[in-house]
Amino acid sequence: MRIKQRGKYDQNFDHLVEKFEKSIYGTVKGEWRLKLLQEDLEELYRKESLNIWDAGCGLGQMALWFAKRGHMLTCCDISYKMLEKAKTLFAKERMEADFYQAPSQELSKTLSQQDLVMFHAVIEWLAEPLKSLEMVSSRVRPGGHLSLLFFNHHSLIYRNTLRGGWRLQTILGKTWYGKGKKLTPPYPQKPEILLQWLKKNGYSIKAHTGIRVFHDYMDKEALQISNEAELMELEYRYCREETFRNMGRYVHILAQKQL
Repeated sequence: MRIKQRGKYDQNFDHLVEKFEKSIYGTVKGEWRLKLLQEDLEELYRKESLNIWDAGCGLGQMALWFAKRGHMLTCCDISYKMLEKAKTLFAKERMEADFYQAPSQELSKTLSQQDLVMFHAVIEWLAEPLKSLEMVSSRVRPGGHLSLLFFNHHSLIYRNTLRGGWRLQTILGKTWYGKGKKLTPPYPQKPEILLQWLKKNGYSIKAHTGIRVFHDYMDKEALQISNEAELMELEYRYCREETFRNMGRYVHILAQKQL
């Protein structure tokens, strides 16, 4: 197991690691995200010994899931604290991976092409989203796959408009970053733009899933009076239908690069 450090740019979450761990990964919402991602990636998971790059690995849950199956993992993150937690998770499970403390854009310049590149909840934090996507996706081999998870622009607009008040002005002025909760990404992405980009760059779409297509639009009172199992059943029923999947808080697209 190796750890290497390089120059940093874009958003670093060293100061928010504990908040991420508690608010995102340690919740029913986080478990639901992992469940749907794993379903979309199940066919690749069952293949023999793929080379996989987790570009912006965070705490390493998805990378570990693949590693336990016998796949070869390369993990990078610009956050030292995130990477240390991912290393600890792997060590606890006696799994191996190559770890780099580096921006995914920089590592893409030297990394060999991969069978699968996972780019999960990263692009919405980057100063140059599409340029970064181009760099990261260049590491997908012909016939390989790109797993792209992103914070949805449409969900941000719709949810904040429903909540009203001061949020309306931030939406009109596109000044939502830094307002309210600190975990709102500055560059939420539009599904149709990324789908267009992928198709233009030689990818075919294999999976398209909305993550939390209802839950995040419900206020506390609505959630309190709702049966969680019934709500999750509705989430599952509609998460891959065209209209609803593009309203998910996050959207996951699995795309295959043409040979």
